[in-house]
This record gives sequence, structure tokens and C-alpha cells, in this order.
Amino acid sequence: MSWIETHGLIVVLGLALAASAVVIVQQRRSPQSTLAWLMFLVLAPYLAVPVFLVMGFRKRRRPGGEIDRPPTETPIPKTLQIERMLLQYGLPAATQGNDLALQTGGVEAWDALIGIVEGAQVSLDVTLYVLGNDAVGKAFCAALENRARAGVAVRVILDNIGSLYRPRAALRALRRAGAEVRLYSPLLHLATGGHPNLRNHRKMVIADGIRVWAGGRNVAAPYLGPAAVPGRWHDLSYVLAGPAVPGFVRIFASDWVAARGNMPDPAPARSAAVGRSNVQLVPAGPDVAEDPLHDALVYACHSAHDRLWIVTPYFLPTTDLSQALSIAARRGVDVRVIIPRKSNQITADLARSAWLRELASTGCHIHLHPEMVHAKAVLTDGLAFAGSANFDARSLLLNFEIMALLSSPQDIDAITEWMTGLCADAPAGLPDAGFLRRSIEGLFRLTSPIL
Repeated sequence: MSWIETHGLIVVLGLALAASAVVIVQQRRSPQSTLAWLMFLVLAPYLAVPVFLVMGFRKRRRPGGEIDRPPTETPIPKTLQIERMLLQYGLPAATQGNDLALQTGGVEAWDALIGIVEGAQVSLDVTLYVLGNDAVGKAFCAALENRARAGVAVRVILDNIGSLYRPRAALRALRRAGAEVRLYSPLLHLATGGHPNLRNHRKMVIADGIRVWAGGRNVAAPYLGPAAVPGRWHDLSYVLAGPAVPGFVRIFASDWVAARGNMPDPAPARSAAVGRSNVQLVPAGPDVAEDPLHDALVYACHSAHDRLWIVTPYFLPTTDLSQALSIAARRGVDVRVIIPRKSNQITADLARSAWLRELASTGCHIHLHPEMVHAKAVLTDGLAFAGSANFDARSLLLNFEIMALLSSPQDIDAITEWMTGLCADAPAGLPDAGFLRRSIEGLFRLTSPIL
């Protein structure tokens, strides 16, 4: 290599380092994270630049794919303070008059999902993180294929990493029936403007723009199915109709354009009242300015008076959330964290332990459920969050997610009853750990923001 080529490589690397440093200091990160990235760039530049290009971005502008914001709406009477706060982030106002039905069991969730699909007359818009290559995933594809052959416009977005082992033959048949299937952020992601570290973790099936099935469940045998099976994971989903549904339609439209789909039809006008549920959609991800979901959870922790219950499969909070939970427990709030004793991700289990031991020392109650819990929900005095986001930094600060903020008494009562049942099967307490175990847990805790 000549000296000119060597000089050119040094110049290019220097420019890449400078550009990376500028981006790092401008992003919203903790001072420790910012300093760590800068030190990485200085000490190992040849390695740091490609790693940063893969994992260093939190917010990315998606050409043509940002969430379409509706006109500013007048808040409903007696709007909660947290709802007013979310308006300041540019999110739509909460809506009254929704009909919301929770599903806590896998069979009822499957029946509700298939009911949504089979009832569609005009369109079916689907976003999933995992579509299983199993009997459940194939049956779901067959149901979509039937509707496509009946003339229903079917559009499907699958996350390329989450659905890496998807039912490819069933999806080919679905395409032949006229459906459009898009992968979000393929591994060779430059063509779609995606990013391999920013996953689409949203789950929603929208029928005719007026009904939606959503929540924490993916479509695969561990989550739901037509028959009860031993060992099926505990999860939470819901069917929603009413004025909140157009918000889901707008979010799907944003994701569809980002997945290189043609611009979908405009979102329907606000639907008429059909029920008694107050619902406010709280999306999160690189397509959302700032971090409204994370900040709303921090606010909920600080404003709770009586209880603060969390159900999540992976507990890897930010420092702000961990401190808010500790403060709540010290204020006398009944803080409960309900997680599986052993999840399907051993690294997440190791990383969570240091956080959990710290919280337990401040008075938080840690409930380790003997079975896998995949649900994502947060319950405080008079409101609840339910949806796709885990209580971890990746979901709250990196992934594309969607949560529903619920505040109607019947919805709060239903989630309270479900969480109480989980706690009954999971007495509070953490197992003892020796010095070596604690040391390993501490090392894994350092990696928790990216797990």
C-alpha cells in the first residue's frame, strides 16, 4: 500500500471518528454511556466505528415513514395529568368511548385473533415481531390467505430478526393469494433505510381500520393457539374498537412505508364511541421524538401513592426508572416486580439480578413466577400500561413499540385481578447468591442497555 493510500485511509478514519463523536454527544444518553462510547472510539477506533454504525443510533428519521400526527385534539374532560403530559410530547389525546376486551389466556387470545381476521371485509394490516414456524404460525397464515383470496387487502410486516425462522412456505402461499409481505430492516438493511439494532417489536392486527388485536403476544405456539397446552407462556393481549383505533392505523402506515411499501390509504376518521374505556396510545421508538413512554413510566413511579405493580419477562430498567422504583418503595408504595424465575434469555436473567437485588434492599417485592411470563404491563393507583414494551432499556429507548394507557375502572380492575393471580403463584423473595454469582451478575448488568 502506498503512502497516499495509507494517508487516505487515515483521513477517512479520522473523519468517521469525528462524525461518530459528534453524533454521540448530541444523542440523549446518560453521561456514563456517552463517555463509554467516546473512550471506545479513542482506544479502539478500527473496531469502534463499525460497532457504532450497527449499534450506536437511537433515533433515526425514516424518510416518508414518520408517524403521521393527527390535528391537535381537545383533551377529554377530567384528563389525567399523565395524559396532559403526553400531549406535550406530540402524542394524540386520550379518547373516551372505546370497547376494550383483555385476553389473559392463550386459547381466548387465539379465538379473538382469528375472529378479527375472519371478520375483515376490506383490509387486514398485520405487524408482528415473531411469526412462528409451527402449527400456530401456519394456521394464522392460512387464515390470512383465505381472506386475501376473498378479496381482502392483506399487508404484513415481519421483523426480520424476530421472525428469522418464519413459515416461509406458508408466506409464499400467502403472497400468491395476493397479500403483500414485507420484512422490517432486513440484515442487508441499507436498501430499506433500517438499522439492525433497531427492531420493530410492535404486535398488532388491524381489520378494516376499525378493530385491532394487539398487546404483548406474538403469533406462535408458546403464546397462543386453538387448544390449551402445558407450559404455554403467560401473556396479555386485547381487542379494541372505537376512537383509539385510527392511532394504530397511523402507526402501521408509518411502519409500512418504512418497510418500502406503497403509501397506504389515509387513516379513517375518528370512530364513534362504542364502549366505556379511556385509551391513550403511547408509541415508542426511533420514529417518535424524545422518549414519551419511558418518561411516562418514570412519572407514574413518582406519582404512585398506593401501588406500583410491574409484569415483564425481562427486567433491565434505566437508572432513572430504577431510582424511581426505589424512591416509591421508600415512600411506602406497594412496589411489586413480577417476572419469570427463568426466562427464555439467560443473559437477560443474569443482567437483571443486580438490579433486582438493589431494589429488594429498598423494600420492593420481587415475585419470581415458576412459569414463563411474557406479558408487559404496569399498574398504578388508577391507570395501567399494556402492550408490547418490556420493562427494559432496549424496549423503552431503542425498539419500535406501542403501549396503551388505560384509565377506566373496569380495565384497571381486570388487570388488577390478573396480576393478583400471578402474584399468588409467585411468593415474593430472591434466592441468595454468593460472591462469584454476584460478580457475574454485575458484569452482565453493564450490558443491560443492549440486551
